[in-house]
Amino acid sequence: MDNVVKKVARVLLVEDDEDDYILTSDHLSQLDSHLFEIDWVTNPTEALEQLSLGEHDICLLDYQLGAYNGLTVLETASKNGCSIPIIMLTGQSDETLDQSALAAGAVDYLVKGEITTSRFARAIRYALARQEIENERVERINAETQNQSKDRFLAHLSHELRTPLTSILGYTEILLNGNKAPDAKSELNIILNNGQHLLGLLNNVLDLSKIAVGKLEYNFSKINLDSFIADIFSLMQVHAADKTLKLVIREDSPLPLEIFSDPIRLRQVLINLLHNGIKFTDQGQIELSIWTEFVDNKEVLAFKVSDTGQGIPEAMLETIFKPFEQVEDFISRKEQGAGLGLSICSELIKHMGGSIHVQSLLNQGSEFTFTIDPGDIITQERAILAFEQKHLPSYSLSFPQLQGQVLVVDDMEDIRLLIGQICLSFGLKVTYASNGLEALEQFKLATAEDRCFDIALMDIHMPKLDGKRTIKQLRELGYSKPIIAVTAATMKGVKQELLALGFNQIVAKPINKAELHRSLKNYLKVENPPNTQRVLVVEDDEDAADVTVLLLGSLGIEALKVQTAKACQDLLNKESNWTTILLDLHLPDANGLDLAESIKQLHPDITLILVSGESVNEKTLTKAGIDKAILKPINLEILKNLI
Repeated sequence: MDNVVKKVARVLLVEDDEDDYILTSDHLSQLDSHLFEIDWVTNPTEALEQLSLGEHDICLLDYQLGAYNGLTVLETASKNGCSIPIIMLTGQSDETLDQSALAAGAVDYLVKGEITTSRFARAIRYALARQEIENERVERINAETQNQSKDRFLAHLSHELRTPLTSILGYTEILLNGNKAPDAKSELNIILNNGQHLLGLLNNVLDLSKIAVGKLEYNFSKINLDSFIADIFSLMQVHAADKTLKLVIREDSPLPLEIFSDPIRLRQVLINLLHNGIKFTDQGQIELSIWTEFVDNKEVLAFKVSDTGQGIPEAMLETIFKPFEQVEDFISRKEQGAGLGLSICSELIKHMGGSIHVQSLLNQGSEFTFTIDPGDIITQERAILAFEQKHLPSYSLSFPQLQGQVLVVDDMEDIRLLIGQICLSFGLKVTYASNGLEALEQFKLATAEDRCFDIALMDIHMPKLDGKRTIKQLRELGYSKPIIAVTAATMKGVKQELLALGFNQIVAKPINKAELHRSLKNYLKVENPPNTQRVLVVEDDEDAADVTVLLLGSLGIEALKVQTAKACQDLLNKESNWTTILLDLHLPDANGLDLAESIKQLHPDITLILVSGESVNEKTLTKAGIDKAILKPINLEILKNLI
């Protein structure tokens, strides 16, 4: 028979008769369920002292203890908060005593003559089982409480660190883009770069903390692999060029055109690995290889980032994916970073259904290889992808002017003024409030003067009256215009909570100027100076539509997207002052050519451009009233030349 390891249970036996102690102890030793360790005491004082320590799993309490009885011990122990299960033992059966013992807190009541029966074994077993369940419940509650405390700490940490960074980065960008400090551009760039580095470290710390408590959000969606990798390549190529390094992409076989994963997290992993490769390489190249392979009968997508840098010592390879294990620069003998990036990458890859490993030789370079689950790609169309390995044209962001009055509410003066300056640069009229009470006063004043704020930007953590209570009171006073929460709290669940409170949108700190403009533009009118280009993008693929709108916006052109022919026609019935319409050939509810023909009849002055993945003959285009036609994919250079 296999040896079964018995559970150990500590028993407190409160018994003033030595013979009964020996008898009870002997019968406990014969029970198969546990291995019992017995502590024997003979009086109520010792019993209560031992029970207060909470070191036992069960207590067997004699009813008669000399001049005292066990009920007194039971009642006192219960008042003291004792949670140890107590079984009352007595010399004779007495139903009244039985009920009194249970009422005083005993879990069971046994006559000493029953110690030799199965009832004794069952009572012991049930009492211990109930105690195990109670212990698990208490541990679960404690764990939940600790997690809630961690959540509050992370939210507070995020807010306290992001708030000063908002001012540092925001005002630095304002100075760089203006004419106030023309002789300090290089110094300002140093401030900006180090501020962004600090923000990156903060994001890493928060990501790792969120991973630890299961609060990191993942959003899986379709990814166009070609444009996704090309975007990362164009970004990292600049960093490689700064060190005169070569960055190359390699694929030895056709790849699926589309995968299903989390684009934000996959991008985070690839950028981190490529950044490390560039950082620890002084000459040579960094190579990104991509292929598919089968693992456990499942086709996965594999990536390898290899460099010709200084390599990693073998002793570090086993711990390199653990938090706070820094990769050391052995040339300068400096530790680089906080040692969080690779640990985060490892966790993100696990959540994307894959794994990561590393190979490295000192003075020869390193290879980081990882896989992800790309979704069902068995039937996906495949091709040798282009990955356009060239510099994308540079351009500066310009923002269409907005119309309206905005109320900026934030207790931090520098951030309040920063947000106000950004809003002023968008053409908005700005009013300030330093807390919720001032915001309410500004609202009442505006109402009395028969004017209204078109939108409010509100911090959440403020003295006197915070953002959560302020929005409640504003809504009760009848303010129905949009209110955007501006917060450094980015934990999972915060967005849902704020939306449920009535906020229309959430903008994260530090403030991203483009993100703030996009948020405001959702609710405010855009100024249309004479002869300004207005482009309507009619595209059912949301990602493609969003990219086209962003590219047009970067050229200073106002653009709006709709995804169906009906939505296009409805919008044209309301607004006809569009200069150009980009029409997808295949829409879910109509053919792009048919839609173009009907638009041209009603709006002959609008330029119609057909966007398609296939060529359309000139005769068909002319018949439909199409002015120009372009093939997908659209890029910035095409739009510059086209519009």
